[in-house]
Amino acid sequence: MEWLADPAVWASFLTLTVLEIVLGIDNVIFISILVGKLARENQAKARQLGLALALIMRVLFLLSIGIIVRLSEPVLFLGPKGLSWRDIVLLVGGLFLVWKATKEIHAKLEGDEHHAEHGAGQAVASMASVVGQIAVLDIVFSIDSVITAVGMADQVSIMIAAVVVSIAVMLMFAGKISDFVDQHPTVKMLALAFLVLIGVNLIAEGWGQHIPKGYTYFAMAFSVIVEVLNLRMKKAKTKPVELRKQEP
Repeated sequence: MEWLADPAVWASFLTLTVLEIVLGIDNVIFISILVGKLARENQAKARQLGLALALIMRVLFLLSIGIIVRLSEPVLFLGPKGLSWRDIVLLVGGLFLVWKATKEIHAKLEGDEHHAEHGAGQAVASMASVVGQIAVLDIVFSIDSVITAVGMADQVSIMIAAVVVSIAVMLMFAGKISDFVDQHPTVKMLALAFLVLIGVNLIAEGWGQHIPKGYTYFAMAFSVIVEVLNLRMKKAKTKPVELRKQEP
């Protein structure tokens, strides 16, 4: 336990924790979009279950570092191009994310009032479907997160601690993010566009074309700032005007 007194270890832990939180934004956005389809009373449970699955998968992957390292070795060759299991998972996950986000955008544009007609008998199936989709993307995001963690720290215990803290932070703010996204249709559309962007990044990463995450998150941050300004402007326009009282 002597490494606990090492400032370099704490610096690595803090850096990795912040990075895991930033990388986890993708996961939180995806979960927020999916749980919005559930009944109100089931949304908090689905969010907690989704993030709990993310924590379990990341810890299990971290405890299997040897397997994760071997995932980077080519197992499939398409001509001169070699794909590892990590590449295949990222490609499939990216395609799934693009397909799911595009489907949600189409539903919002065309109207999905028919979902409101689903009865209680279908609520359980919807819950299982949502949790299943969250689990699939958790695997993709977890592999990417674990590979990042391996490159940032040497001690597995530090990686696990950083992941646990980052998931705890996500649990604290996931509800507020989900409510905000659900209450603002334009923000929800922007979040879906983010998922398409993240999916394209995963496909490119799986195909060996590295796109620095800084570019992606800068574009997302810039878009969020513009949307916040639009919301403030819209709120200012709808604010009631107070008339001056005429003196008798």
